[in-house]
Amino acid sequence: MVFALFVLAAACGGSNHAPSKASEKATVLAAASLTESFNQISGATFSFAGSQALVTQLQEGSPADVIALADEPHMQTLVKAHLVDTPVVFARNTLEVVVAPGNPKHVKGLADLARDDVTVVLADPSVPVGSYSRQVLQRAGVAAHPRSLELDVKAVLAKVTSGEADAAIVYASDAHAAGAKALGIVIPRQDNVIATYPIAVVRASKHRAAANAFIRRVLSTDGQRALRANGFLSAS
Repeated sequence: MVFALFVLAAACGGSNHAPSKASEKATVLAAASLTESFNQISGATFSFAGSQALVTQLQEGSPADVIALADEPHMQTLVKAHLVDTPVVFARNTLEVVVAPGNPKHVKGLADLARDDVTVVLADPSVPVGSYSRQVLQRAGVAAHPRSLELDVKAVLAKVTSGEADAAIVYASDAHAAGAKALGIVIPRQDNVIATYPIAVVRASKHRAAANAFIRRVLSTDGQRALRANGFLSAS
């Protein structure tokens, strides 16, 4: 009887132990355009924002295990500061013009973004999609005059889906995510750019096993399939 009570007490006491490493989840800072894909890949706790904001968060000591950004220059800032391990490219993306369903302003391409009767919204130049957008407009020789400059691609897209803007430039993956709420217009290859997405383990991570496991999921066949299904291009 005494022995049985001892075993029961030991078993109950075990429920207060810290969770095993196998049950740990990585905290992932990820570019806003990855929202749909990473939520499908799952297996982590996510914080989505513009890449420039995520870099600032990490520089200021925000706890994280993995960071995934929408361009390499922002990641290189973290590499040079010794805040992340060696990054790896896991996906690529292109840009599209998005307009309201039915295209009421009859926007056919980039040239129409310079029209006075078309209200345009872009991302701020500090945001990867904002920088990419300006490269695209320069290549096409188009001078757009945006009504506002947003701090992540989801905010840009929301201006169109809410009716506050007639047109915007977003990633192809975000045009895909909008579904019936917006119409995507393909930008010709000669004017378009390829956005490169790197991912890395944060050096200060306290859950490195979980961090590496998440990156392996992103790079796996299933992870890459989820990214492609959401409008991304393969990493290679």
